[in-house]
Amino acid sequence: MSAALQHTLAGPATLEGTSLHTGEKVTLTIKPAPEGHGFRFRRIDLPDQPFIKADVEKVQTVERATTLAEGSVKVHTVEHVISALTGMGVDNALVEMDANEPPIGDGSSLPFVKMIKTAGVIPQSVPRKVWEIREPIHQETADGSIITIVPSRTFKVSVTNVGPDGRFTQYFSTEVNPQTYEKEICAARTFVYYEDVKPLLEKGLIKGGSLESAVVIRGNEIMSKEPMRFTNEFARHKALDIIGDLMLSGVRILGHVIAVKPGHGPNTKMAATLKSEYLRMRSMVRAEFNLPTGEGVLDVNEVLKILPHRYPFLMVDRVVDCLNENKCVAIKNVTINEPYFVGHFPGHPIMPGVLQLEAMAQVSSVLMLRKPENAGKLGYFMSADNVKWRRPVLPGDTLFIESEIIKIRGSIGQTRCRCLVNGEVVSEAELKFLLLDR
Repeated sequence: MSAALQHTLAGPATLEGTSLHTGEKVTLTIKPAPEGHGFRFRRIDLPDQPFIKADVEKVQTVERATTLAEGSVKVHTVEHVISALTGMGVDNALVEMDANEPPIGDGSSLPFVKMIKTAGVIPQSVPRKVWEIREPIHQETADGSIITIVPSRTFKVSVTNVGPDGRFTQYFSTEVNPQTYEKEICAARTFVYYEDVKPLLEKGLIKGGSLESAVVIRGNEIMSKEPMRFTNEFARHKALDIIGDLMLSGVRILGHVIAVKPGHGPNTKMAATLKSEYLRMRSMVRAEFNLPTGEGVLDVNEVLKILPHRYPFLMVDRVVDCLNENKCVAIKNVTINEPYFVGHFPGHPIMPGVLQLEAMAQVSSVLMLRKPENAGKLGYFMSADNVKWRRPVLPGDTLFIESEIIKIRGSIGQTRCRCLVNGEVVSEAELKFLLLDR
């Protein structure tokens, strides 16, 4: 599975069962969806069969489960479905239901994972949006929940569950990918404390609950139809929930989520923060240039930590997109104050092609030197092949420089690069580098 591309299902899959909170019989079908669709729910039992987008702005309530609403139309307990889709590497899917809540199954997301595996997952043609967290994001709520997201080159969750009076304090930590999600997370079941059951019933909730669909904790006793699946099953289920709730931000992240006493309220609050910060970051780049999707920002100060170049030979203002560990996009703002315009066609200033080539080389160096095994090294330019200049670059242009690693063998790396202005390719080349210690 290519992590660089968006994915959807190869075909539909259907599950029948009983809803946890409403107790209704429901048939749920997950269907493929086009690129950029994201996750949407559809109530096929209602007139006009309305859609509800899986978006944090649609969150209505978070008591014991996450509920989405569009006007008067609601879907309850969406976190297990979204968690399964996210964990198994699906980006676009339509979830159709003939009731307002998915089947609870055994209280885990395992039934949905089985559906996804039955349908199959296939790549699409558009890059996946992945936002690499560059600065810590911290949140504390009045109920004692703490969630912090710190930079990481992978998506990782570390969760501490703390029950009433400190009962069943458990810890779980893992990198999240389809393999670990299926093996370590999806089978963890939802749980409830016995003293909470009566208040929930009085509120009209858990009508479909049973010892087959949840683990009930009474004092220090576990009440369940089967033994605990993991010694830390409750912490694992909290991880399951947080994966689903955070995806309501609309973007996958590379970051380490550290959560103590998480719940749907704190989770969705953090999802709202992620969405807000993501949109703020995107607004720093002018929209008309049609940036590739997938995010990871290095400002000029971070670029200077990686590259040895300085004025007037630094050709990278900032890195605006990291599509994956093998491809990135950077920006060079071309101004009339560039020193080379003094002597390069003074009456008709254009950016020298050789400096566009240098810009490609510098972006390639950033891309390769960000790999942990290359930290502290230097990239020496060895050769340039298939070099083409297609149109002049003028003062006032914003140069978007794309670089993709083709091959790394030992200390030698090879990249394919191109420069674009207003979405049009102005130059391109294949470059080869030697990586050496400083």
